[in-house]
Amino acid sequence: MTLVNKVLIVGGGIGGMCAAIQLRKHGVAVDLVELNPEWTVYGAGITVSGPTLRALRTVGVVDEVLARGGHWSAIDICAADGTVTATVPVAPAVGAEDLPPAGGIMRPVLADILSRATRQAGTTVRLGLTFESIAQDEHGVDVVFSDGTRGRYDLVIGADGVNSKVREAVFPGAPIPKFTGQGSWRAVVPRTRQNSTIYMGRSTKAGLNPVSETESYLFVLDPRDGLEFLPVDRWPSLLAELLSEFGGAIGEIRSGLLDGSLPQHRIVYRPLAGLMLSAPWHRGRVVLLGDAVHATTPHLASGAGIAVEGAVVLADELARCHFLEGALTAYAGRRYDRARLVVGSSMRMGEIEQSGGSKEEHTEVMVHAMRALTASI
Repeated sequence: MTLVNKVLIVGGGIGGMCAAIQLRKHGVAVDLVELNPEWTVYGAGITVSGPTLRALRTVGVVDEVLARGGHWSAIDICAADGTVTATVPVAPAVGAEDLPPAGGIMRPVLADILSRATRQAGTTVRLGLTFESIAQDEHGVDVVFSDGTRGRYDLVIGADGVNSKVREAVFPGAPIPKFTGQGSWRAVVPRTRQNSTIYMGRSTKAGLNPVSETESYLFVLDPRDGLEFLPVDRWPSLLAELLSEFGGAIGEIRSGLLDGSLPQHRIVYRPLAGLMLSAPWHRGRVVLLGDAVHATTPHLASGAGIAVEGAVVLADELARCHFLEGALTAYAGRRYDRARLVVGSSMRMGEIEQSGGSKEEHTEVMVHAMRALTASI
C-alpha cells in the first residue's frame, strides 16, 4: 500500500479495531487511541448476522467468534402470549454458505477477541487518550493528543461512535444523532430456545437471541417520550413492568425479575438514536467509519456488522486505488446504499412498533432488508 504509510484511528470499538487489523495486513503503521483506559466493553449480547460473520472471516476472527458464541438458522415471530405466528428462515450470506446464517455473542467476549487480534497484528494501542486538535494540509494530518504528545499521519479515521468528536471537529454543521422515541433493554438469561425469537406486543417488542450454548440475551424495545434518566436500581422493576403483557419464555424471565433470581448487573438500558450522513464521508485526509457516520437502532441487528464491513472496504480501497481522494470516495460509494438500507429500515420498524402498526409490514421490512444484506459487499 502506497497511498498511506501511517494511520491514526480514533476509537477502539468494533469498527476501529477491524480497520486496524485490515490496514496492518497491508503493511500500514497504525496508531489506535481509545479514551477508555481499561478498553472494556459493558453490556449484554450482540447479534452477529451472516453478512457480519462473512466480514469477520475476512478480518480473521470468525472461528473464535463461532466457538465462543451461539448461532441459529431461523427467526420465530410470536404473538405476545408466546404463540408462534411465523418462522422466517435466515438466508446465508453470499460467499459464506458454509457459515451459520446468524449468530450472537456477548459484547465483552467479542471485544476481547478483537482487541487481542488488534495487538497481535502490530497496532500501537494507546489507552486513556484521545485527540485535542486535528490540523491537516495537502500532505498530512497533525494531531495533538490529550496528554500533550503530537503525531503526524497520512490519514485519520474517526471511529469514535455515535457522539463522534472527530465528526464534530472536522465536519462542522453535520447532523447530530436523533432520538428515535424508543429505549433498548438487554439482559443475559438462560438459553431456552434454538432459534432467535421475536415477541410482538402492542407497542413493545421483546426477543431472545442465543449468545452461547447456555445463554441468550433478552432484548426489549419500548416507546419513550425523551432521554429521561432511569435510576439503575429501578431497572429490574421497570423491565418487569414492560414485560407484563408477554407470556411463554418472556413471562418466565419476568418472574425472575420480580423474585430477584435475574441479577440486576445483567441488565442494560439505553435510549436509541440514529444518524445517517450524506456522502462524502471524508474531509481531506480525515474519514469517518461506523457509528460516527451511520448510527442505527438495533432492529436489524446490523449496526456492528456494517461497521466491520466498512473497515474491510476502507482498507481494500486504500490498497486498490492510486489516489487518496479516489479511495475515500470509492469507500463511501460502496457503503452508502447499504448503510442507508440498515438505518432506514430499522427506523421504519421502530415507527411501526411505536404506533402499534401492521405486524405484516414490520415482518416484510425486516425480511426484505435481511435478504438484501446477504449480497456481496
